[in-house]
Amino acid sequence: MRISTTGFRILLGVMSVLATAFSPSCSTSKGGNFNLYNVNKDIRLGKEVKREIERDPGKYPILPETGNEAVYGFLRHVAGKILDSGKVEHRNDFAWEIHILQDDETLNAFCTPGGYIYVYTGLMLFLDTEDQLAGVLGHEIAHADLRHSTRQLTSRNSAAVFTSVLTNNAEPGVLENVALGLLSLKFSRSHETEADLKSVEYLCGSGYKAGAAAEFFKKIEGAASLPAFVSTHPSPKNRVKRIEEKESEMDCPQAQSGSSEYARVKRLLRQKGD
Repeated sequence: MRISTTGFRILLGVMSVLATAFSPSCSTSKGGNFNLYNVNKDIRLGKEVKREIERDPGKYPILPETGNEAVYGFLRHVAGKILDSGKVEHRNDFAWEIHILQDDETLNAFCTPGGYIYVYTGLMLFLDTEDQLAGVLGHEIAHADLRHSTRQLTSRNSAAVFTSVLTNNAEPGVLENVALGLLSLKFSRSHETEADLKSVEYLCGSGYKAGAAAEFFKKIEGAASLPAFVSTHPSPKNRVKRIEEKESEMDCPQAQSGSSEYARVKRLLRQKGD
């Protein structure tokens, strides 16, 4: 069989892409799930998601830092203790920026690829203690650190991923479309469980109660109405059980941070809503 010069070049290109895709830098991740993206793609996707959020202030009303320095400083302090635990694999690779979304009705937080952390004021007002907040932040940081977004994109749409790798000159448009999709992407139940357990690992020995995320799910169960995202996640009861078992297995110190500073932060947020 004869192959034309053009065909030979294409074949070499495909072989090069496959070699890159299956290289250790991007073919595997914690949990053994295949990932066609490398870490640099997570970083670029995260920047694009951040841009899309900033373009839609109606849907994503970012609380300005000016005038809210105490609230931002507190969140950075909590996130910093987790990030500096020595257990966050991509601590020095990702941005780990904190942003607050001013919406007192939404009980949510999320972290984009590349470490852009968004916390809704509604969640901060709902939680009771700094430990609970740390548990939720640990869970969201884990989604980015374990690269769940690109792992999920790989499993759901591998053909499109290959296209984005092969057509580098069209990549900016591809990244923009993928970024828009990530804003509505829901993680798999296995990824949610993985992030729950990783949160325990981050918080173990950090000064926070390692299983504090379980307290959030207990509180959610007692809420008058459950947030919409809970319906797509593992049941709160199962998550509480797994988190507490992981905490016990690791024999973590039963630390409990004071909540006086968190109470002050919540008062400041309530004043914003008045």
